[in-house]
Amino acid sequence: FQPLTSRLYYYYILELAFYWSLMFSQFTDIKRKDFLIMFVHHLATIGLITFSYMNNMVRVGTLVLCLHDASDFLLEAAKLANYAKYQRLCDAFFMLFGVVFIVTRLGIYPFWILNTTLFESWELIGPYPSWWLFNGLLVTLQVLHIFWSYLIIRTASKALVRGKVSKDDRSDVESSSEEEDVTSNSTKGVCSSSSNGSNRSNGHVAGGQWTGEE
Repeated sequence: FQPLTSRLYYYYILELAFYWSLMFSQFTDIKRKDFLIMFVHHLATIGLITFSYMNNMVRVGTLVLCLHDASDFLLEAAKLANYAKYQRLCDAFFMLFGVVFIVTRLGIYPFWILNTTLFESWELIGPYPSWWLFNGLLVTLQVLHIFWSYLIIRTASKALVRGKVSKDDRSDVESSSEEEDVTSNSTKGVCSSSSNGSNRSNGHVAGGQWTGEE
């Protein structure tokens, strides 16, 4: 019984269109080792957006979307700094992105969002058929958050030792051309992104040469 305002409607449509574009562009972009993980993430995200809209669960849906969007612009800012060859600014944005990503997706998301959808809703109205689907998709996102957070922490720790973010531990290119592999790994840092720049962290923290990027 939550009202759907026009602003909320357009916000949902915009997010849904964006993730559908990521779903299609993933098959035309450079294939990386986390291709399957990203595919699962996009499916879960599209399913959650569609499901929450159809069932009028717009309040929790908006919270989840905003929470995931919170760190995305920092990742894109770090990419821009890398393209402009401002290494220190790139590293600073990446470190800030890592902090925001971990706080929102390992802190706020599980202890606020999941706690409400899993436990408080169970006590209030009990489980129902769509409850299992809804929470199953939300938990799937949390598993991906843990995986990406591990990669972000590993990259950040190496950056502190080396003095800069220098290599992505996540997305070595899976290419049929050995020359492309060598070129990618030797000339692109963690801040580098794929040629079309279509992927991001929201899921997302995906694509590109960033650790933890969707």
